[in-house]
Amino acid sequence: MNKSSVLQEKIQSGFVVERIEDMNEEYLNALKQTLLIVGDTELLSVPPLLTVYKQAPSLNQKITALAIIQDEIGHAHIAFRLLKDLGVDTEELLYHRPAHKWKNPYAFDFPLSNWLELGVFNAFFDRAGYTLLGDAFEHTSYGPWKRALVKVDKEELFHLRNGEIIMRQAMEQPETRELLQKAVDWMFLMALEFFGVADELKSRSAQLDYKLKGRTNDQLRQRWLASAVPFCESIGVKVPAKFDEAAQKYVLTVPFPCKFDAEKKQWLTDQPDTWEGAIQRFRQRGPENQRFVARIQQGFHSLAQLREEVG
Repeated sequence: MNKSSVLQEKIQSGFVVERIEDMNEEYLNALKQTLLIVGDTELLSVPPLLTVYKQAPSLNQKITALAIIQDEIGHAHIAFRLLKDLGVDTEELLYHRPAHKWKNPYAFDFPLSNWLELGVFNAFFDRAGYTLLGDAFEHTSYGPWKRALVKVDKEELFHLRNGEIIMRQAMEQPETRELLQKAVDWMFLMALEFFGVADELKSRSAQLDYKLKGRTNDQLRQRWLASAVPFCESIGVKVPAKFDEAAQKYVLTVPFPCKFDAEKKQWLTDQPDTWEGAIQRFRQRGPENQRFVARIQQGFHSLAQLREEVG
């Protein structure tokens, strides 16, 4: 039995990985990749939120938005601190990596247009984070991450509940109902993309083999749908998904994936796409990718320049 098989068997039997010495190369690489995606996603959620938090209709809501932003930075800190413990040069990753090489979701390359989009952002995207990280908390074999996720899990739930409150309130007013629906129309399918390619196209299984996650991409997508769709239906928001009684699962009523007009923030549901095409869109990045990453990195470079000038 090779080293990979031995570790996989131990993990499947309940072994908790605590140290690098417990890992083989395949486990270590899969863990690093997982934590990098998580760290990038958490940190790059901040610039879109900052585009509209000042539009909060009350001081209480502004404070809540700032608390959520602080949480997201804290979640990113956890992921990057764990990466540093694994020997990764996190300063290089954070402050010298080109914008197009960050692993955040495509949805985070877009500015928000109004306060209601912040609500949908929380209700949909943080729900995706809650689904993904909740699965990791439940199943991960990496002990340090599991312990850190106790805090993250509770805070992601707070974020998505804040989004639900904003959405529910918007549906009570005729003047905001249409604006909310417009936000949902572009953000719903974006949230579904958080979970990655369809299971039949997934080429690597290390995350599941080593229990860094417990469910497949499509299983996690179903869990998100099972939470998001009933909520939207309960407040009267229209979404392109419904529960199929015969199949006993949620199905989409539009092609997924399909083409997206980045300039208009609009799905072209009459133009189906392939996952290969969607991945190409992700790699090309969205319109604010460079500006948002620069905002994350600018303080580090400004301080470095200042030190040179006074040194």
